[in-house]
Amino acid sequence: MGGFFGTVSKTPCVADLFYGTDYNSHLGTRRGGMATYNSEEKKFARSIHNLESTYFRTKFEGDLGKFTGEAGIGIISDTDAQPIIVNSHLGRFAIVTVAKVNNLEELEKELLDQGRHFSELSSGKTNQTELVALLINEGKDFKEGIENVYKRVKGSCSMLILTDQGELIAARDYRGRTPIIIGKKEGAMAATSETTAFPNLDYKIVRDLGPGEIVKLTADGFEVIKEAEKKMQICSFLWVYYGFPTSDYEGKNVEETRFKFGEEMGREDDSEIDCCCGIPDSGVGMALGYACGKGVPYKRAISKYTPTWPRSFMPSRQELRNIVAKMKLIPNKEILQGQRVLLCDDSIVRGTQLRDNTKILYEYGAREVHIRIACPPLIYSCPFVGFSASKSDLELITRRIINDLEGDPNKNLEKYSDSTTPEYAKMVDIIRDKFGLTSLKFNTLDALVRAIGLPKCDVCTHCFDGSSE
Repeated sequence: MGGFFGTVSKTPCVADLFYGTDYNSHLGTRRGGMATYNSEEKKFARSIHNLESTYFRTKFEGDLGKFTGEAGIGIISDTDAQPIIVNSHLGRFAIVTVAKVNNLEELEKELLDQGRHFSELSSGKTNQTELVALLINEGKDFKEGIENVYKRVKGSCSMLILTDQGELIAARDYRGRTPIIIGKKEGAMAATSETTAFPNLDYKIVRDLGPGEIVKLTADGFEVIKEAEKKMQICSFLWVYYGFPTSDYEGKNVEETRFKFGEEMGREDDSEIDCCCGIPDSGVGMALGYACGKGVPYKRAISKYTPTWPRSFMPSRQELRNIVAKMKLIPNKEILQGQRVLLCDDSIVRGTQLRDNTKILYEYGAREVHIRIACPPLIYSCPFVGFSASKSDLELITRRIINDLEGDPNKNLEKYSDSTTPEYAKMVDIIRDKFGLTSLKFNTLDALVRAIGLPKCDVCTHCFDGSSE
């Protein structure tokens, strides 16, 4: 996915920019970048580093002396090298994006046929942030250019732009699939993907940008340059997995929502268990809610080893990701021995981590292993945000099971998405049996939406039910 932070201040901004960007580290694993603009010297400074084998802070601490000025943007990216700095008829500007451009090759060909060129090829292919910058440059001003991006990009795109006037432009995805929240403190404004970036930097939340809304920020406040669209489709997986517990989107807190995921399941669940545990990190809030709703003890039967395996560190290669996912989580034999343990987790994608966790729980003496999942089964790949590294639907365990049952991974998907059908029950039972679980239950779509607390029409649930705008 990815996350960004931008600020414009009456005083030097580098400290806020550095720490504010770092607070988005859980949203991406590939690259980090920062850019500042010094209005007095009229120049940009920029650094980009690979984060696949280390952390944002350790990569950028040595660069901080090069950054000067009162305005800056930073990015933690799962995609391309960013920020991009561009010189155009709109002036010089730096840009970062949280985006998934599904028609990248089509737009690339169109622009190349027009005689345009792409210079950022560090990943071996066209940098989608540079492509977005070229689309912006087709407008007579930033507003028209960003609207051009909204019209032509298939997928999603939120962005921050740092201009050579020392201003910050924030533009949220046309359907609001990824968030941007505005913050304010004395003498400074900020825009970020995660409100977690605000408290320790003394920013107060002003409001979320609406879908497709564009604003211009200065140190004194902000100006709306394009009003929000009426239709929103914010990604529900922000609350399920991506969001940091202390963050809010659309006024709905991540940890509180995860607690509700578990609390309702716990109240309704008739399974007999001895204790409840959350798979760190995103399963913990749900497990606390489940324990409360069920009236059983919450215990840390599995802990995450944080000193060298933080959540933000995940290799891009799937085989290495599988190893890291296993190495980070350490079971506690004293708690597991002879226990009927129930674990809460955010989702099941391929099933690799579920397989490893279940195996080791039994090896460490668990008598029964029950699993509860915060969201419904993932039936469809995401065409809008890309919450997993799946390259094909058949990487989803559900699609492989559907293929085995139907002889076609795309057959009767609406039945397997409906928790009231025999097909759904059969699929869940196969997953349970495949991993030797005592029981397995997924949250229902209705319960998911209730816990988030937004109208169903405002929340994207495509990966569960195939719905779209």
